[in-house]
Amino acid sequence: MIKTKSQKEIEMMHEGGKILAKILKELSVAVEPGITTKELDKLAGELVFKFGIKPAFLNYGGFPAVLCTSVNEEIVHGVPSDRKLKEGDVLKLDMGVFYKGFHTDSAVTVLVSNSSKLSRIFKLDYSRKLKLILVTRKALELGIKEARIGNKIGDIGSAIQKYVEGEGLNLVRDLVGHGIGKELHEDPQVPNYGKRGTGPELVEGMVIAIEPMVVVGDWAIKEGKNGFVFQTKDGGLAAHCEHTIAITEKGPLILTQ
Repeated sequence: MIKTKSQKEIEMMHEGGKILAKILKELSVAVEPGITTKELDKLAGELVFKFGIKPAFLNYGGFPAVLCTSVNEEIVHGVPSDRKLKEGDVLKLDMGVFYKGFHTDSAVTVLVSNSSKLSRIFKLDYSRKLKLILVTRKALELGIKEARIGNKIGDIGSAIQKYVEGEGLNLVRDLVGHGIGKELHEDPQVPNYGKRGTGPELVEGMVIAIEPMVVVGDWAIKEGKNGFVFQTKDGGLAAHCEHTIAITEKGPLILTQ
């Protein structure tokens, strides 16, 4: 069942989403070669405390951390560890928060690099990795533009799929976006592929998380050994970007920026 939100509820979600955006920005700035994903999770926990907000992922389904950190072929739900990030790693930072009774969810993909080492840019195949990240960001933007009253869920996925596949990349099929609100995951599902004019109609007050997961190879995935992370089956690189979006009379409202 799809649960719409009132204007007041959307405003509260926007408050929480703005805090989440600040946290993800600080985490992105902290990313550098040599830092561990566990250190990033520790920083996320400190920022959650600083802003007086609750982490949504910690203990959700048994997940043991505040932040999801997925590296290279890992797509989502990576568990922070003592793994040190290396120059050229493709890092996904995914985080949710709970504020005033509502959840928001957002993700960014960061290319781990030391800006002083620009001479390495081609040796580490940065151009291919940057394209993957930029295409994923643009795909999210295009999906958000379709999140308008009267459109269908399929319009979002169709716009994302057309663009990503046109760039020679693929979209994960088995992991999708979702409704969000009092629960972290609500109806409807929001696939990153599909046909225009299909699926539930978008109505005022709906709030959804749009999150394209783009891969350089085949879209097939497998579950990792820790029981949480999903990764590409062929070992290809993956990127993931996400925003929480409210469907409003004035158009799509990004709650997590």
